[in-house]
Amino acid sequence: MWNLAVEQHGDWRPGRKSAPGFAEQCRQLTAARRDNDWLRAGSVNVQQQALRDFWRAKAAFFKSGFGHPSWRKRHRHEGFRITDTCEVRKLNRHWAQVKVPKVGWVRFRLTTPLPTAKSYRVGLRNGQWHVAFAVKPDPIPAPGTGEVIGIDRGVTITAALSDGRTLNCPQLTGRERARMRKHQRRAARAPKGSDRKTAEHAAAARIKAREAAVRKDWCEKTSTMLARTFDVIRFEKLNIRNMTCSAKGTAAEPGRNVRAKAGLNRGILAQGWGMLRCRTEDKAPGRVEDVPAPYTSLRCSACGWIDKRSRQSQAVFLCVTCGFTCNADLNASHNIAAGHAGGAARRKPASVREPTVSAA
Repeated sequence: MWNLAVEQHGDWRPGRKSAPGFAEQCRQLTAARRDNDWLRAGSVNVQQQALRDFWRAKAAFFKSGFGHPSWRKRHRHEGFRITDTCEVRKLNRHWAQVKVPKVGWVRFRLTTPLPTAKSYRVGLRNGQWHVAFAVKPDPIPAPGTGEVIGIDRGVTITAALSDGRTLNCPQLTGRERARMRKHQRRAARAPKGSDRKTAEHAAAARIKAREAAVRKDWCEKTSTMLARTFDVIRFEKLNIRNMTCSAKGTAAEPGRNVRAKAGLNRGILAQGWGMLRCRTEDKAPGRVEDVPAPYTSLRCSACGWIDKRSRQSQAVFLCVTCGFTCNADLNASHNIAAGHAGGAARRKPASVREPTVSAA
């Protein structure tokens, strides 16, 4: 259905006749189902949801400059969403089944307690079919202790808390990275379109999927811990999309240190910064705050003086004014917990300010 929408309306551009909206596309779908048996054999709800996704992608293309909706490929963009019914029943401790329109009851293995949902999505990832239920969990109540925590996110240390703890997102081991590179090299050398190339790509994708699953599990557990322990949770406000933009530039103006920037981008994305912030907000709505990022790592949490010379290295902070020293990430987390914005205290404290001499 997505590909039919791309073929029918994918070449529409501003300046032409008005583009059909979602309601008009649904009317066209009704007429097409009357004339085509193969189209009528499918679920109308699935087809309508595909049209809705296409129209949202088209609107995002004109509004935000995202990529133009393109063709979906077999074995890569497989999946559908059901919103009109959600009949689920549990079979035993590990198995349940869901009723898929036009298909019947389909059995699946439980990875979480059986949810109460109104819609679900079936998708294919790395050769395995998954069913995901749309459930909005109840927010976690605040502990009522009045504690405020500041969280500084980094690449070396994923999350440095203002209470002194450091949390690190699990990463692939050296052996796993070597095995993934081996499969990628074999895939690059295999003939195009061969079964060997497909198998090697699938083997590398399984390793990446395991890394993503471990990262998601860590973010879920960490966000739950933060929501249950602290009343106010403050994050450094980071624009991750801009921080991970490519530095390759254009053919006329190529970028510099492109490979180093690509490695930094991979390191940032592997930490799960955005997922941790998003899931914490979902579990503790109204209790998550963003603190402006400028100067949080250069400001002394003891005296408030801002000087780039105080940041001795990635891990060492030594204030050039008062001599306060600690871990640089811990110092930044203290500033974030206090809610200090950039440039808040640029003058030296009175106790360490040089005396002024007036001319007689």
